[in-house]
Amino acid sequence: MKAIRKAVFPVAGLGTRFLPATKANPKEMLPIVDKPLIQFAAEEAVAAGIDVLIFIIGRNKNSIPDHFDKAFELETKLEEGKKQEMLGIVRNILPPHVDCIYIRQAEALGLGHAVLCAQSVVGDESFAVLLADDLIDAGERTCLNQMVDIHNHHHCSVLGIERVEPETVNRYGIIDSSAMAERLTKVNAIVEKPPVDKAPSNLAVVGRYILTPRIFKLLEQTERGAGNEIQLTDAIAKLLKEETVLGYEFEGKRFDCGSKLGYLHATVEFALKHAELKKDFENYLRDLVKKTQKV
Repeated sequence: MKAIRKAVFPVAGLGTRFLPATKANPKEMLPIVDKPLIQFAAEEAVAAGIDVLIFIIGRNKNSIPDHFDKAFELETKLEEGKKQEMLGIVRNILPPHVDCIYIRQAEALGLGHAVLCAQSVVGDESFAVLLADDLIDAGERTCLNQMVDIHNHHHCSVLGIERVEPETVNRYGIIDSSAMAERLTKVNAIVEKPPVDKAPSNLAVVGRYILTPRIFKLLEQTERGAGNEIQLTDAIAKLLKEETVLGYEFEGKRFDCGSKLGYLHATVEFALKHAELKKDFENYLRDLVKKTQKV
């Protein structure tokens, strides 16, 4: 069995929930304190042993390749100013052994189509998919680390899943499953954004996947579904009829940074852990709460 070496990052979406901030800047470049969402996702992939990062980009997404590219002028300025710490941060965004590949998705036809765009690079091997706006804080053993371990043991596709509030199931792909072990289930069925009264469970698929290469052929056969887009969920539903697919309730906390409220939650909680800011920010929040209580 080949190790998981490649990860796909679908980043061609328009990010309309964050307009006007995302009019010219992709939502994946929105910072959580001082690091963009896409860098968190890339670091998670690298920590899981992945060394080929495949970014599916669209128009106005040039800031993503620029972020991971070498910045000669900036590095020269920092070096001349003897700002070695900042220079190290800029130079070490990704380890030197990691390759970045950028594929243009000419038209935003959905997550399934974005994944299909990576077929020529992924080839005949299992791969990961990470959605950067699902920021998962899981400590040193990242969410993808955990899922790679499951894949290496069971040799099949693995979906990152999370229990959500029953009234929110219509926002997610929801699975019907059979329990296998703690945190691990066999997926029997999956449906994209079901009505609340028809959802098979409250186990939602979030933005982490490990998929076998069979998914590409199934995506080629998948017609447009919800939102008039090619849905990855629909192709996974077909995959279930041919292969075992597992759902894994990862250890860690997910922040839905595709929503403004989730983005703000992540910003506050990561600021409270930031080595440079945490004390002053915590004091600021305490003072703010006191002032609010007096009003």
